[in-house]
Amino acid sequence: MNSQAPKRRFPLALDKVGARAPAPASARDLLMPQRHLREAAADAARQVAPSGLGLDSAGVRLRMVQRLQREGLRDERVLQAMADVPRHEFVDTALAIQAYEDTSLPIGHGQTISKPSVVGRMIELLMAAVAARDGNLGRVLEIGTGCGYQAAVLARLARHVTSIERLKPLHDKARHHLTAQRLNHVRLIYGDGRLGHKPGGPYECIIAAAGGEDLPRAWLEQLAPGGRLVAPMLDPSGRGQVLVVVDHVVEAGASRIVRTLHEPVLFVPLKSGVM
Repeated sequence: MNSQAPKRRFPLALDKVGARAPAPASARDLLMPQRHLREAAADAARQVAPSGLGLDSAGVRLRMVQRLQREGLRDERVLQAMADVPRHEFVDTALAIQAYEDTSLPIGHGQTISKPSVVGRMIELLMAAVAARDGNLGRVLEIGTGCGYQAAVLARLARHVTSIERLKPLHDKARHHLTAQRLNHVRLIYGDGRLGHKPGGPYECIIAAAGGEDLPRAWLEQLAPGGRLVAPMLDPSGRGQVLVVVDHVVEAGASRIVRTLHEPVLFVPLKSGVM
């Protein structure tokens, strides 16, 4: 019989607990679930708190127009008007964070708010003809009010804006937005944009936010002598939409319509009737 007592394996004596050799650093890291939180806190401490980045900040709008300026928008009056209009107030709350990116955004009912660069470009084309002569855009007819953003920009450059929308929910939405902007020289019409709005004409400027195969005759008839129309239209080659500029030229007592084609664009289709 072996008189030697067996080695005691378990439980360990209290003075032996924790006496193991330290684990490698990598193993210790794996057992520290709070490590990432510590790192996040350290990263946050190293960052400088942002300033002037609220959506209601003039700085945010200024950065948008500076980007548009770098991309080729030149008219200072158009840039200033776009800097003055809070675009985020014209889109749904869920999309407000994207309001100052150069992108179109859905506004419901299959419609969109145009990209800032497109809004600026179309208005700049109007300014180059009418405002260069008269100092402002005069009486403007807008086809397709949408959410009211473009009308708000136009209102800062025109004597009066008449804007037509065929979709009642969007007409009501635009009225809400523009009432908040206190723009008393903007008149909103619920109606068929293809017909224009003869009682308010003739117009020095007409601008459309929807495109078809050709320009409705009513628009051309309501364009004042010396006026300019800017609208998307199907390229005669059939390769998509392009911006079309129409000038009502008066020379030696005779008037004529002059069309020029510009860059490709993509707008929602122009439709008749109201909904």
